[in-house]
Amino acid sequence: MYAHTQVADYMESLIRSGVLAPDARLPGERALAEEYRVALGTIRRAIEELRRRALVVTLPSKGTYVASLP
Repeated sequence: MYAHTQVADYMESLIRSGVLAPDARLPGERALAEEYRVALGTIRRAIEELRRRALVVTLPSKGTYVASLP
């Protein structure tokens, strides 16, 4: 399994369990890369995957936020 998929799966579990609440702002990409000890590109791909799963929304110049779950 790819590293970005593992990070996305883990972050999805945090979102679905409520640890990351709806409308919560995610830390910046660099901070996430340091936290998960992965490359910046890995975090970018993980966030892209979370967007595809409709779990987060990225607002230009504002940041990435947890989407409201149905």
